Amino acid sequence: MTERMMSESARDERGSAPLEFIGVGLILLVPLVYLVIALGAIQQQTLGAEAAARHTARAISQASDAASATARADAVLAAVVREYRMPPDAVGVALACTPAGSVCPAAGATVHVTVTTRVALPFVPALFGLNELATIPIEAAAVQKISRVWSDG
Repeated sequence: MTERMMSESARDERGSAPLEFIGVGLILLVPLVYLVIALGAIQQQTLGAEAAARHTARAISQASDAASATARADAVLAAVVREYRMPPDAVGVALACTPAGSVCPAAGATVHVTVTTRVALPFVPALFGLNELATIPIEAAAVQKISRVWSDG
């Protein structure tokens, strides 16, 4: 009698393993795909912020005068923002020079450029401002020494 009961219960379970495999697979696969997409967006913005900081500092340090330094820095920043598809309104740039009393840019000074931005997580709706809450701040900094023979016009 027990063999008969076991065979009847085994027949009832037939076919459920593939269904369970598909169900569990989807439950695990959907968050994994979302994680890959989110990390890709974060990596893109991180590389963009690093490139913007590095190239802006280099453009300022290699310019021939203060006016061209500003123009070159603006052009480089705009190009990097466009290339990495960064939201222009979310990109902030801070510029500082050392030693503390020097005018930026100046011969022999060191230029410090910090670029900040925010990455919006994908597929977050704008409902109740969730898209503003679901952002990750990104910051990159670069330092470049200006030549001692640099001239300001």
